Amino acid sequence: MKRLVLSLLIAGFPGYSSAEKLTIDRIFSDPALSGTSPRALQYSPDGSRVTFLKGRENDYNRYDLWEYSLQDGETRVLVDSDTLHQGEEKLSDEEKARRERQRIFGSGIMEYSWSKDGKSLLFPLAGDVFYYALNDGKSKRLTETEAFETDVRVSPKGNFVSFIRDQNIYVVDLETGKERQLTTDGKGPIKNGMAEFVAQEEMGRMTGYWWSPDEKRIAYLQVDESPVDEVTRSEIYADRIEMISQRYPAAGRPNVTVKLGVLELASGKTQWLDLGKDQDIYIPRVKWARDNLLSYQWQNRSQQQLALRFVDIPSGNTRDVLTESSDTWVNLFDDLRFLKNSERFIWSSEKDGFKHLYLYDFDGKELAQLTRGEWAIDELEALDEKSREVYFSGRKDTPLERHLYLTDLEGSGKIEKVSSRAGMHKFAFAGDASGYIDTYSNPTTPPQVSLHGADGKRVTWLQENKVEKGHPLHPYMSDWIEPEFGEITAPEGHALYYRMYKPADFDPKKTYPTMVFLYGGPHAQLVTNSWDRPFNQFMAQQGYVVFTLDNRGSANRGKKFEDPIFQKMGGVEVEDQVTGVKFLRTLPFIDSERIGVFGHSYGGYMALMTMFKAGDYFKAGISGAPVTDWGLYDTHYTERYMGNPNQVPEAYEASSVFPYAENLKGPLLIYHGMADDNVLFTNTTKLIKQLQDNGQQFELMTYPGKKHSLRGKETRKHWYQMMKDFFDRTLETGN
Repeated sequence: MKRLVLSLLIAGFPGYSSAEKLTIDRIFSDPALSGTSPRALQYSPDGSRVTFLKGRENDYNRYDLWEYSLQDGETRVLVDSDTLHQGEEKLSDEEKARRERQRIFGSGIMEYSWSKDGKSLLFPLAGDVFYYALNDGKSKRLTETEAFETDVRVSPKGNFVSFIRDQNIYVVDLETGKERQLTTDGKGPIKNGMAEFVAQEEMGRMTGYWWSPDEKRIAYLQVDESPVDEVTRSEIYADRIEMISQRYPAAGRPNVTVKLGVLELASGKTQWLDLGKDQDIYIPRVKWARDNLLSYQWQNRSQQQLALRFVDIPSGNTRDVLTESSDTWVNLFDDLRFLKNSERFIWSSEKDGFKHLYLYDFDGKELAQLTRGEWAIDELEALDEKSREVYFSGRKDTPLERHLYLTDLEGSGKIEKVSSRAGMHKFAFAGDASGYIDTYSNPTTPPQVSLHGADGKRVTWLQENKVEKGHPLHPYMSDWIEPEFGEITAPEGHALYYRMYKPADFDPKKTYPTMVFLYGGPHAQLVTNSWDRPFNQFMAQQGYVVFTLDNRGSANRGKKFEDPIFQKMGGVEVEDQVTGVKFLRTLPFIDSERIGVFGHSYGGYMALMTMFKAGDYFKAGISGAPVTDWGLYDTHYTERYMGNPNQVPEAYEASSVFPYAENLKGPLLIYHGMADDNVLFTNTTKLIKQLQDNGQQFELMTYPGKKHSLRGKETRKHWYQMMKDFFDRTLETGN
């Protein structure tokens, strides 16, 4: 085992006066402890300003549209959401589901987009569409209907606004103000231009239509949900029960069928493309390469094959440009970038075991591998074709930090690190790659937002968010606990990274209870050198050691680190978590008899599996919104990692919690939202029945009307207090 000196563990910070005590009530009070960070940061197309959404002073969860001018250095409100709509917004069911999939919380202006000419902005509000012109500083309402407009955007040349209404695609001509319905057959199970459930939840695709660069055509997906099983589930509220009919594609069951069409605006006619004989497929990505050349990514049902296809429009001639295959699964990425001045594109792939960037020509010939090594890139951030420079974020120095790097289009292998501060960075580049916005944090620095030149030098702060007198966090800083990071070598030889908070007033001669906070699932990483969730800090200040370890299957360590979970979920993840607990037991300040485990969603599943399969290591457990039977979860996620249950039923049986439930030894608390449309409440009711039939006692908390994320301040206060009380009682802390 070795310690990573990313930060020093200190029980307090010099220069701060005696602290106020952090409470659960304060965690969920306004303003947020982390400060009021802007979100949805974008450069204007001409690079003269940065726009963002910011919470109001009188309601931090209601957002207005702001700008920072690079010309005069002033920050000002562009659109006050209250001037356009006041009162509660009545969202359509589709919009509620869309926001749940995007994990968007709040009200007011929640998203916006720029016109390509940089003269106007577009945003939806309260179900209608608004258009803001910079020349007169006024907002114009483009729609005023009972229906709800979603997925609103400006066309590439700025002549039209498009949106989805009642499962069809509409456009508004901005010069004449005339509205036009482009598709008419969207109704019932047929949806035009909309992303289906698994596209939103599992593929990261929130749209179903794409403008051609010349505005002459719109490519769109038509989804037919009729093959998908209709699941009637109850959403239980405090004062009523609503029966919801939801088309939910459970593992092994039929998916939607999809058609990809290209609609010509002049004629209004749709040209349907030939996607091949196999109809049981996914279309995870669509993108125009040129005015008359459409690309889409084709994925088979098992997700072991992925093809990038080019379609000539209007001939419809289709060809595979490149293909990827795997014995486990092929991950989806969003790094496809077409060069403007040559028939070439950048593509990301894990074909050498780690996610890296490659340069191809339009015939599918690999011209260069742009990045290489036993580390992974995160994203292609920007491309400067004139200077032949490629900017990307990645984990070259350590998996625990995200940094900005620079390389070239020649594949020279030369890589320059652009960002410098140790921690986590998130980037948003100007269109010409002349500069970028950096959102940065570390465990003692809440998110800061700054503007930088392409060379990495800071130009100015957008939100310094300095923790000084007057900052919401300042009264708590003298007791703020900084975690330490470390690395454990597992028996199989692989490295496992952990984060550990030691308790307030830590005394190495004493022993302490431990809360193991885990997730454990694929495409996620908890152990990073970044600002952390306040509950971990709170529990440490309550006298707990708080320990988190990223097991095999988690993200940003390469495909080889992910693959061991294939058709074996709940196996190697538990083994690695036990390795972490065995390490904890070697530490003199850990009370080995008082170790509890907590997780939500996949973490809830992991909490159950650790309690059921490794109960000798965990005294008590809290399982939130858990998957208990992978046959109940959706196709795209589950079959990616587990295969089809009709073909490998034994893998599903072994990865279910039910064969192991009888082994429960310690206290168990299960909680679940009673309107969860992601991990259905059925997962928990099945487990309740199993434990009752086994004669096993457990504790249960249900949240009426709440979905997977358990939104709402009062709900979250109750949730956190419940968990704290449970661990205090079962781990015998004396609190």
